[in-house]
Amino acid sequence: MAHFAKISEENIVLQVLVLDDKDCINSEGVEVESIGQAYLETHNNWPAHLWIKTSYNTAKNQHTNGGTPFRGNYAGIDYIWDEANQIFWPPKPFSSWVKDLVNADWKSPIGDAPVLTEEQEAQNQALTNRWVYIWDESKYELDNTDGWVIVDQFL
Repeated sequence: MAHFAKISEENIVLQVLVLDDKDCINSEGVEVESIGQAYLETHNNWPAHLWIKTSYNTAKNQHTNGGTPFRGNYAGIDYIWDEANQIFWPPKPFSSWVKDLVNADWKSPIGDAPVLTEEQEAQNQALTNRWVYIWDESKYELDNTDGWVIVDQFL
């Protein structure tokens, strides 16, 4: 099965369709994106160049079955197609976050969340608390050296 994302002129994913392999195979039995695009244009009344092949088995630039990742992420509705980098980007979680091209994901402008203390980890393991760091955009806007806040999700 081949998966194709229908994108707008603004590169926003509107829909993802699945094609039977026969609808995008050439005479040598090789899957060809342009054949699938032509099929989709004919049968869905949407320009061929606005159908972009995507891989169901790719997330954060990793292939779930150990294969070769394809276009960063499996496309989803409201994802953005980045033609220059050949990546489908999930919606940006916060306005300050930046693209991580290696992992085809967004990251905070100040890096990863802090590591939990041993005590917090022990409480998480004992199920007395569920400590996690979450991003607080307003905190970052006040002080662009900090934005992570620890919360107990059990509360």
